[in-house]
Amino acid sequence: MKTRFAVLAAALAAASPALAAETYTFDKAHTTVGFEVRHIVTNVGGKFQEFSGTIKVDRATPEASSVEFTIRADSVFTNEPKRDAHLKSPDFFDVATYPTISFRSTSVKPDGKGSWLVTGDLTMRGVTKQVTLPVTFLGEGKDPWGNEKVGFETSTTLNRQDFGISWNKALDQGGVLVGDEVKVQVSVEANKVKQAADLK
Repeated sequence: MKTRFAVLAAALAAASPALAAETYTFDKAHTTVGFEVRHIVTNVGGKFQEFSGTIKVDRATPEASSVEFTIRADSVFTNEPKRDAHLKSPDFFDVATYPTISFRSTSVKPDGKGSWLVTGDLTMRGVTKQVTLPVTFLGEGKDPWGNEKVGFETSTTLNRQDFGISWNKALDQGGVLVGDEVKVQVSVEANKVKQAADLK
């Protein structure tokens, strides 16, 4: 697998040398940071509206690539103001005390063609846990204005209890109001940061 990945990386680097060892930043208008959690009998979704992130792509040595991003916890949005206010309270994200959620990768490993396992430190509500995200490369290209872009996506399931988010209510018929498992989906479109050479 490593040999196949090395050949793929070399081919990509040869085809698009300008993309080697370059930096990309999240395009917020075309990036979604969403989640779903069980509520009694169904899944309720939400998203974060304010975030930033940087991806460093090293085509020559893909394992040297990295990603980091920061989310403003108070930008949580579920299309229900009262629920959003509750999520921002100390019962959940406690945004006044812990204003951000962050991820910083520590390793990138190939996991088949176009897929990687990105391990890093996820910090939420003051708790840092190591997580591994399965990341899929969606493609690359230029928009009509000449901006070079890359796309990635990941989905994973987190247990909110691991990050000290434990609020709940028991139901009369048994069970609880909110599930512990949170499905996270992130789809990123990122713009290449133009270097001096690109501006000539």
